[in-house]
Amino acid sequence: MSAAPSLLGVYAALDRMHARRGWHWWPDADPFEVCVGAILVQNTMWTNVERALDRLRGANALDPRVMAALSGEELEDLVRPSGQYRQKAKKLRAFLDLAESHGGLELLLSVEPAALRERLLATWGIGRETADCIVCYAARQPALAIDAYTIRLFSRMGIGPRSIDYEEWQAWMLEILERERLQAAHPESPRDLYARYHALVVMHCKHLCQKRAPRCGECELRDRCSFSGSEAPEAQARG
Repeated sequence: MSAAPSLLGVYAALDRMHARRGWHWWPDADPFEVCVGAILVQNTMWTNVERALDRLRGANALDPRVMAALSGEELEDLVRPSGQYRQKAKKLRAFLDLAESHGGLELLLSVEPAALRERLLATWGIGRETADCIVCYAARQPALAIDAYTIRLFSRMGIGPRSIDYEEWQAWMLEILERERLQAAHPESPRDLYARYHALVVMHCKHLCQKRAPRCGECELRDRCSFSGSEAPEAQARG
C-alpha cells in the first residue's frame, strides 16, 4: 500500500467516481424537507425515507405549518414507511416546537452554526449526525456530518482515529481538511466542501465500498487501501 493519501486527494478520487450520481440534498434541497429527511433516515434506508416523503408531499404536509396541524395519528400514518413511525412522529413534533420557539423555521436556521447545533442537540430525538446534516444541508452553514460510512472508508485505508467516537472523527477530518484546503487554495467554501464530501462518502460506501462485499476492483483508492476482508469498525453514530 502506498503512503496515506491526503483527504483532498481522497475527495478528488471520490468525485471522479461518483460525481455523476444523484444526491438527495445536493446542491441545495428545500430546507424543511432536509430537516424532515434527516430525522426520518435515523435507523433506516433512504429508500424508505423517500416513500415517507412522497406520502407527506402528497398530503401537502412538507410545510411546517401544515405538518404542525396534523393529528398525531395522521403524522404517524404518513411517516410509517420510514419505520419506528411513532417515535419519528414525536421527533418531528419536537423539531416543529423548536422552530416555533424561534419564530419559524427560517429564523431557526439563521442562528449562528455552533449555537444552532447546540439547540438541535438539546431537542429530543436529534443526535449529532442529524444536527450536523441540518446545519449543513438545511441551514447551509459549515458542518461536517460523520457516519458509519465515514469510519468504514477511512479505517479501510488505515487512517483516522482508532476509536468510533463521533467527535473525535469529526475533529480529525476538520483539522486536516482545513489545513489542506488553505494550502491548496481549494476553490470550494468550507460548507460546500463538507456537504459534498459527506455525500460522496455515502455514495462510495453504498455503491463500491460495501460492508460485506466491497467492489474493490472498481475503486480508484484500492492501491491506497489496507482492507483485506476483515471488518472495519462501524460507527453507531446515526441519531
